[in-house]
Amino acid sequence: MVRILGIDPGTAIVGWGILDCNDSGTRKKVVAYGHIETSKDLSVPERMSEITDNILAILDKYKPNEAAVEELFYFKNAKTVISVAQARGIIINTCFRHNMQIAEYTPLQIKQSLTGYGRADKAQMQRMIKDVLKLNSIPKPDDTADALAVALCHINSRLYIQKINN
Repeated sequence: MVRILGIDPGTAIVGWGILDCNDSGTRKKVVAYGHIETSKDLSVPERMSEITDNILAILDKYKPNEAAVEELFYFKNAKTVISVAQARGIIINTCFRHNMQIAEYTPLQIKQSLTGYGRADKAQMQRMIKDVLKLNSIPKPDDTADALAVALCHINSRLYIQKINN
């Protein structure tokens, strides 16, 4: 079994999800999921420190083998994209320092992997996550569901890469 950490990076909310899968990817099991929330009243360094501490706690508790992180997409607000990029950087660095393999996926790749359509809307994505993982309800907040989608995309991509290499 391979344990995968999926992450939807952000400054205010970081979604995360842990999935186990067998080598063929035919069996997937939800281990845990949730989100990290930081207060807008904190300074950027305090928020980044809080995110780092929480990611470290997740890594220590669940011991994933690989991480999959959503890449940034276009933001209208330059200040927002900078802070999310900072959070994404500390998340990647934290996973890297734990000797994890790290994969990165664009929102288009994630949607394509789960629904077969790169322009799927959020509701369609959430239904797919709920159905594929056999969950009773759609994980909330949206960032948590997005993190599970990133992990599922990685499982699908791992299988494709394995087939190409064999």
